[in-house]
Amino acid sequence: MYYELKANGFHVEAQKKIKVYYKEIEVGDYFADIIVNDLVILELKAQDYLVEANEFQLINYLKSTPCEVGLLLNFGKKPEFIRKVYQNNRK
Repeated sequence: MYYELKANGFHVEAQKKIKVYYKEIEVGDYFADIIVNDLVILELKAQDYLVEANEFQLINYLKSTPCEVGLLLNFGKKPEFIRKVYQNNRK
């Protein structure tokens, strides 16, 4: 996915570190699978099926970045995708 997006002219960052804060204190890091054009987070899975925890993971990434759109893509037995939007005015 990374190489195809890059080959098609997108600015792509893999395993981008996202700092996590609690009350303005840095408490840890997340690592987003792929961020495209600093706008969209792609979280890639290869599981039998997506679970609610996968969606929460993506929402946490969106809350911690300026990105507003996230795609959760599962390449397991049955391909699935979920689109999440978390607007910056809520951050």
